[in-house]
Amino acid sequence: MNITIIGTGYVGLVTGACLADLGNKVTCADNDKTKIAALKKMIIPIYEPGLEDVVRRNAREKRLNFTSDVKEAIKKAEIIFIAVGTPSLDNGEADLTGVENVAKTIAQNMNGYKLIVEKSTVPVETGSWVEHTIRVNLPKSKKAKFKFDVASNPEFLREGQAINDFMNPDRIVIGVESETAKNLLLELYRPLNTTIIVTDIKSAEIIKHASNSFLAVKISFINAISRVCESTGADVVKVAEGMGLDKRIGRAFLDAGIGYGGSCFPKDLDAFITIAKKNGYDFQLLKATRDVNDSQKKLLVKKIKDALWLLKDKQIGVLGLSFKPNTDDLRSAPAIEIIKQLQAEGAKIKAFDPQSMDKAKNILPGVKLCKDVYETARNSDCLVIATEWNEFKKLDLRALKKIMLQPIIVDGRNIYDPKEMLNSGFRYIGIGRTLEK
Repeated sequence: MNITIIGTGYVGLVTGACLADLGNKVTCADNDKTKIAALKKMIIPIYEPGLEDVVRRNAREKRLNFTSDVKEAIKKAEIIFIAVGTPSLDNGEADLTGVENVAKTIAQNMNGYKLIVEKSTVPVETGSWVEHTIRVNLPKSKKAKFKFDVASNPEFLREGQAINDFMNPDRIVIGVESETAKNLLLELYRPLNTTIIVTDIKSAEIIKHASNSFLAVKISFINAISRVCESTGADVVKVAEGMGLDKRIGRAFLDAGIGYGGSCFPKDLDAFITIAKKNGYDFQLLKATRDVNDSQKKLLVKKIKDALWLLKDKQIGVLGLSFKPNTDDLRSAPAIEIIKQLQAEGAKIKAFDPQSMDKAKNILPGVKLCKDVYETARNSDCLVIATEWNEFKKLDLRALKKIMLQPIIVDGRNIYDPKEMLNSGFRYIGIGRTLEK
């Protein structure tokens, strides 16, 4: 099929590359000429394992190309995916300016039947507004001549595992209002051989927000449980293991720590709270979820302060900056907020992340960015684990202890075994784990 993806961020670029890998002819369009020029040179603007290989392979086979001419990309496509950003406004609503602008551009460049697919995460009823916007902006000469459909096809891609998630999805959700749209999308995704949920557009839009909100609730629930574990002497890791073996609950997303971050959960939770309020429901469960998540970052700073007494002029090393491993994404990363809180108390910060150092330069003034773990730890009063990168789990503890000013590790991701750390001579402080010295 001839497909155009408008927007080349995380979702748009992965979607475009993977659809090309399924044999389609895909054009990724973006009005950011600098980004498109880099992509044409095979310079990938994000770190996502496996993405560069997929992009290079399909560009070489001429199934994938990039353009800043959005109008021309619209004209040559039968299916158009809208994958532009929908950032949060101050009131919690999603900013849909980009979606509206794309809808207007599609209307003005209609030259035949088009299936317009929402791929960006958008609030319920956005599909209706996209259809309305296209109809209003469609030139009179084209209104009777060209037909179009709008559909919703939310993404469920985890950063760091996005290629695998696209190619091996748990399910595919398509919200449609016509047989033509349904059949096109069923044919498009037929090679993936997975469960496809066909529903109306509004239900598909809510499925996305409801899914992300539920996962956020699950994370905040285990973080709340960690507080109870600390006050009673229980181990939250064992509690999560016992809970997770119940098939009705499952072990995924039951890892206590410093909370969720990234571009999806915080934004989608705020948006869903706002959507519910607009429709007459006060979603207190999601508000509590957000409050618990915010409090986890403050809790970690308190643990550091309790371990060091005063933070002023203390040297603190932070391992991990991205909001999760296997990505360079710093958007709403807990580590960033924690560092700012520590700096406000007068602490001196050193930091290392395997992938996000270039991005960190622009958003962490006053932080010394180090070349590796050991430079970060050298002469530090405390080492903080903020992202659970695999390489942090395999450190030379003996060497680490020798170079630190104080052998204190505050593990915000519970990646270490407390007894092993104690036996190695460290004072170990985790989340929901009371074994410390």
